[in-house]
Amino acid sequence: MQNRKLITFLKIISIPVLYAIALRFVFGVKSWNNLFSVMSLTFLFCSPFIVGVLTVYFSPEKYARKIGYKILMPWVPIFLFFIITLLIKMEGWACWLMILPIFLIFSSIGGLIGAWLKFRKKDNGLNVSLLVLLPFVLSPLEKMIGAIPGVYEANTHVNIKAPADNIWHNLTRVKTITSKEDKGRLTNFLDFPRPVRAILNYEGVGAYREAIFTGGLKFHETVLEYVPKKKMVFTIKAYPYEIPSTTMDEHIVVGGNYFDVLTGTYELEQLDSTTYRLHLYSHFKLSTDFNFYASWWAKAIMKGIQNNILQVIKNRAESETKRSVFISPSGRHCRR
Repeated sequence: MQNRKLITFLKIISIPVLYAIALRFVFGVKSWNNLFSVMSLTFLFCSPFIVGVLTVYFSPEKYARKIGYKILMPWVPIFLFFIITLLIKMEGWACWLMILPIFLIFSSIGGLIGAWLKFRKKDNGLNVSLLVLLPFVLSPLEKMIGAIPGVYEANTHVNIKAPADNIWHNLTRVKTITSKEDKGRLTNFLDFPRPVRAILNYEGVGAYREAIFTGGLKFHETVLEYVPKKKMVFTIKAYPYEIPSTTMDEHIVVGGNYFDVLTGTYELEQLDSTTYRLHLYSHFKLSTDFNFYASWWAKAIMKGIQNNILQVIKNRAESETKRSVFISPSGRHCRR
């Protein structure tokens, strides 16, 4: 009896997991990229849905009738699938974390449909077989339509109690950022490269700045518009061949097929006699079939990076202001 329960449990779990791995393998073959792609609506929605269908369809009837089982049990093969693909380095941690909400939701929907097919008692085996083959039909059709690139903006700002001079030289010449100064919670959680330094070679249009991040990530920046202590607009370019494969997942690598940063802008706005507001906003391009979802994550990541840099500039400018000294009429140095 115990052996039969174990076999049943393994069947419930192994079939959906093996199907998901096989689907990920097929959709990840680069030579078949004109037909199948992991970065597609088909893979994003169909794969967890079918995993949910298979999980509940192969479950015993006494379990498949329970609403909690139908909704939550499909999560087990989803998590196992994620863990296996991470261990064999088929996919990266950041990618899976971003799509986890969709996988959980659609696997639960699949579980509800799987129960419906199980108790329908009419051509249910045929219907399940057709569902299993559905991604291989939908994906080529999706590829024929193609992705529609979109350009998005990430807008951030910080208020700084410091003179414009202190703020401006800290943004044009960002000296080495220590790990203690790095407060990028989201990007650190996702294990994204953190900013290290960025120094402008001169102040003016045409100037060049190389923004260095950990893991070998570099942004090559060229100034397009420059107004001293007011505004600086610059192009941003990252070359995928410069980024080690261990630094970022191929699906989210900057400058790759799906994500690219285009421009950045600093603007300094005076609020009162002692306070300035430093704006930093960027424009980036997404080229996926699900920009409506990917753009939310991309904005969150870009804002996290920008807020981190702004906080470093704020802390440094305000610290310099507190440490600054002036010569009094009597010739003595005094703290401001």
